[in-house]
Amino acid sequence: MDIIPLSSLAPGAKAVVAEIRVPVEHRGRLLEMGLLVGTTVELVRFAPLGDPVEIRIRGYNLSLRKHEAEQVMVRQGR
Repeated sequence: MDIIPLSSLAPGAKAVVAEIRVPVEHRGRLLEMGLLVGTTVELVRFAPLGDPVEIRIRGYNLSLRKHEAEQVMVRQGR
């Protein structure tokens, strides 16, 4: 299974977080919101201009800037 950026998923696709490449100074905020390695995420939709990206994680929806979503690496299901 290849590791791809979260922003590369199609709407409705689910994947597991494999790596977070966000700079350390911004990583804490994502970790506090439950975006951890091993967590299942679903890409819900892209905003009309592609930014932000809405994901579903741990039972709630979270919006990430596209540049953040590009730095969250995921592994798609089998």
